[in-house]
Amino acid sequence: MDVRGLRDLVAARYGEFLAELEAMVNIDCGSYSPEGVNRVVERCERRFRTFGWDVERRVHDPEPGEQRLGDLLIGRRDGSGGRKILLVGHTDTVFDDGTAAERPFRIEGSIARGPGVSDMKAGLLTGFFATHALHDAGVDTYEHITYVCNPDEEIGSTFSGPVIRELAASHDVAFVLEGARENGDIVSARKGVTDYVLTVHGRAAHAGVEPAKGRNAIAAAAALVGQLQALNARWPGVTVNVGTIDGGTRTNVVPARCTIEVDLRSPNLETLEAAEREIERLCAAPALPDTTIEVTREGWHRPMERTPAVAGLVERAIALSADLGFELRDAATGGASDANTIAAAGTPVLDGLGPVGGDDHAPAEWLDLDSVTPRTALLAGLIGLR
Repeated sequence: MDVRGLRDLVAARYGEFLAELEAMVNIDCGSYSPEGVNRVVERCERRFRTFGWDVERRVHDPEPGEQRLGDLLIGRRDGSGGRKILLVGHTDTVFDDGTAAERPFRIEGSIARGPGVSDMKAGLLTGFFATHALHDAGVDTYEHITYVCNPDEEIGSTFSGPVIRELAASHDVAFVLEGARENGDIVSARKGVTDYVLTVHGRAAHAGVEPAKGRNAIAAAAALVGQLQALNARWPGVTVNVGTIDGGTRTNVVPARCTIEVDLRSPNLETLEAAEREIERLCAAPALPDTTIEVTREGWHRPMERTPAVAGLVERAIALSADLGFELRDAATGGASDANTIAAAGTPVLDGLGPVGGDDHAPAEWLDLDSVTPRTALLAGLIGLR
């Protein structure tokens, strides 16, 4: 694999990359702005078709009461033989309509700024331009590439997640195109996440006249909060965070209801499941008599673990980056992404393969333009390896 030659081909299209990045960043495409998301999808679809990919576009059909989302776009390109490769990038951002007009794409030296420039317009384009370089080099050493452009990653991939998992099971390897860490690290492991809504049910009563008849749901919830926070020290890397609490109606009423929302994270499946069992055991035995706790799992990601197969991908990436003239390391992170979904299907996956950036989801979001060419060449090399 002539990865330096691929780098030269990527560099030859840098101006095209930059122009497309500007166009995409200047489109408002928050997850709940389907018209904007679909404007980005249309640009991706045109690029697929220009380079001869087969394209499938799935329209979101919301359930009653749900908001409509943008379209899910899937491109497929056949090669001459080799691995089945899955690429995943997302077309949505976290920003409201009007953000692009308030702070449009701009370049300050070697830094680009604008909503979604790092998370993940640049990563989305890295997938396209890596495959463009392989096309330009005449390299098709793969059975096929499937590229999923996901319209709802920022809200947990509720629409696209099941599709990604199904596709992952039929592929040999996957690369997720979230931006590299601020220090340039790629991501080889992500914690699993389980979100809980825990509703404590007590009994209302007059707080001044007959408080003994009441069962204080807030007091029961407070006891539960202490028990949950104590779980943080029980398993290595496991975190439990009570993020919100809401209950009661008036100061003179013993509260009959209190709800808490909990974020549970773990680096591996065994300890995640152990923590889940303990949380649910605590909820089955409330600290205050005559109260009950209703348990709802709002959503979850299984962990993306650094398996031997993932470690092998890391070694290949490090070797390719050395040929490209830069040092590469891998890291674990507590955040979840579509890579968790892929890992749950048993498919080896690397994440963080977009260019280097940071301050995602914030007004100061930035992208290191000097990282675009080498990181795109790295992805092209990973795809092209036999």
